[in-house]
Amino acid sequence: MADNRDVQPPAGHSSGRFWPGRSSPGRSAPGRPDDADVTDHVAELLSVDERTGSPVGRGVFLGLVGLGAAGVVFGAAVQRRVRDVLAPVAAKDPTGLAANLPLGERFRIYTVTGGFPSRSREDYGLRVDGLVERSLTLSYAELVDREPTHLTKDFQCVTGWRVDDVEWTGVRLRDLLDDAGVAPGATALRFWSFDGAYTESLTLEQARRDDVIVAYRMLGEEIVRAHGGPVRLYVAPMYGYKSIKWLDRIEVTDGVIPGYWEERGYDVDAWVGGSNGRDDEPT
Repeated sequence: MADNRDVQPPAGHSSGRFWPGRSSPGRSAPGRPDDADVTDHVAELLSVDERTGSPVGRGVFLGLVGLGAAGVVFGAAVQRRVRDVLAPVAAKDPTGLAANLPLGERFRIYTVTGGFPSRSREDYGLRVDGLVERSLTLSYAELVDREPTHLTKDFQCVTGWRVDDVEWTGVRLRDLLDDAGVAPGATALRFWSFDGAYTESLTLEQARRDDVIVAYRMLGEEIVRAHGGPVRLYVAPMYGYKSIKWLDRIEVTDGVIPGYWEERGYDVDAWVGGSNGRDDEPT
């Protein structure tokens, strides 16, 4: 059974103090936090909980709430840094408390591996292979250099929560398939995540829709690690589990191969409002 004892902030930190009040060159005001301040303090708060994956205790939770609120007060740059550091806590916290942190978004971050894989934009490469005429390996820069597709669409999770009017930018999946040349007999795609565990699937007909993209920007910025960056899939009309994060490989296949959650009972054709026993408004 998980240990639900309260965890007190590290020595020298009270529940109302969230970073050192020092100033440094380039700050607009004394006490304004920079990335190093935020990262160092969150690391101290999480020295027990995040590294072990145990529940977030009351003392730590209150400190994290203060950090999330500070992001709102001190602007987008600090808020993004706070979000990136706190996202792994929300993903691992079995108490559900972390879902209430004010991170400036309404997304809830999930991972099936207990952690977030990391790959830099410089080292990123997307493979397109399987039943194709020519295999492709596209760098991040090569994806961004392609003609972009911009979408503003809702993101609906099968667990019930929804984020309205999310801005997405990427490359239409069908354009990558056309460049690779789909071989006769191919009917579907299998997607692989570089987390080493997650897979997903689409039929070729679904993959060729205008609102299915290989995305490299969302929420007005490059896709961050917690949201599946540097590159992820976005399947607008389907529940979020189809929009695989940390996209590594697109394999063209001769039939649909159920993905990670489909093997665990979720519908393969995950249309919003028309699958999984849900009646959500279509996206």
